[in-house]
Amino acid sequence: MAGYVCTIAGGKGGVGKTTTAVNLGAVLQEMDYDVAVVDADLGMANLGSMLSVEPEKSLHEILAGEAAVSEALTDAPGGLTVIPGEQSLEAFADADPAKLRKVIKTLRNAYDVVLIDTGAGLSHEVAVPLGLADGIVLVTTPDDVAVGDTVKTAQLADRIDGAVLGAIINRATRHTDVASIAEQMEFPLLAVIPDDPQATTEEPLVLNAPQSTAADAYQRLSEALEGVFFHGESPEADIETILDDEWFLDETEGTSDVDDDEDSGGVFGLFN
Repeated sequence: MAGYVCTIAGGKGGVGKTTTAVNLGAVLQEMDYDVAVVDADLGMANLGSMLSVEPEKSLHEILAGEAAVSEALTDAPGGLTVIPGEQSLEAFADADPAKLRKVIKTLRNAYDVVLIDTGAGLSHEVAVPLGLADGIVLVTTPDDVAVGDTVKTAQLADRIDGAVLGAIINRATRHTDVASIAEQMEFPLLAVIPDDPQATTEEPLVLNAPQSTAADAYQRLSEALEGVFFHGESPEADIETILDDEWFLDETEGTSDVDDDEDSGGVFGLFN
């Protein structure tokens, strides 16, 4: 049986797409799935540096016709297999995004889950992995521009018949207006990932800071997505937004950062 291909996307750079791909992959690997993560951010590849791995060959070399997929497979923390990219302009110029289709087909036949980390924007190199995916997870921060760009990415995916599973809000705080952001989305809000000081540790967070609130959020999200990937569950029908008010506990005062008003509609007013 072919593996499930999930593209991690978002319209704006720096919102946490690579972090999301790495942590989802690490959790699924711990759940005994064979996982491959591909750095398809051809302009700003950072998967290798994030995981402190040095591949013999890169995705860019594969897409330039200079290497085989098997030559670029690289062992990463937690038992993950990754295909990092390069950061040079020369490598970017030589890489043909259209060849990614063959790469993903090869990986789909060898792994249970293939996670594609994409670049920012609405370029051809972003559209290709959107079209190759069985499902797309969008990543945004609470920033208005990031949210707007994420909505545009979903619209692009829709135009090429991509299947958006939903979005996550990364680096959320007690001040994040989750309900307002969710109203801007015509797709499920899968999870809210807290802005966690422990998230500055070495990735994957779920392995190196498993007690952190962000790691807890990624763990729960991965478990929910397992049902979508392998058991025919629907994100809209079967996943309630993963959000725990305990993640936003004010430790200095010993009270929750969120509104406890019974009429507020639940955490952050999300469940009116």
